[in-house]
Amino acid sequence: MRHRLRTTLVLIFLVAVPATALCADPAAVTELLDTYRKAGATDFDAAWAKDAWTKEFKADDGKMRSCITCHGSDLKKSGQHAKTGKVIDPMARSVNPERYTDTAKIEKWFKRNCEWAWGRLCTPQEKGSFLRFLKDT
Repeated sequence: MRHRLRTTLVLIFLVAVPATALCADPAAVTELLDTYRKAGATDFDAAWAKDAWTKEFKADDGKMRSCITCHGSDLKKSGQHAKTGKVIDPMARSVNPERYTDTAKIEKWFKRNCEWAWGRLCTPQEKGSFLRFLKDT
C-alpha cells in the first residue's frame, strides 16, 4: 500500500510540474508586456485579440487576409503560410512549449505578420493583447 501511494505521488508530481510551468508567463512574455506598458499600453485584452485573430483585411494584392489565413483557427494544430506553403508550428504553448520564449523572435514575427496580414505594424497595445491571448492557448 505504501509503495502504491509513493508511486501515485511521484506520477502526480511528474504530470503536474510541466502543466504548472506552462501556466506561468515565459520570461520573454513578461519582459515584452513590461516594455509595451512603458510604451503606453494598458489592460491587455485577450478577448479583443481573439476577435482580431479572425478579422480580415484587404491586402495590397486585393486578397483578404487575417491571422487564421496562415495560422488557422485551431492554434493547437500546424498552420501553413498562404504564399510560401511553409508549415507553421502550432501557436499554442500547450503543444509547442518553445513558443513565446524569445523576445527577439516574438518581435520579429509581430513585425512580419502584422505587416503581412494587416498592412501595418501592430501597436504595443495590440501586441500585448495578442500575447495575452496566444500564450494561454
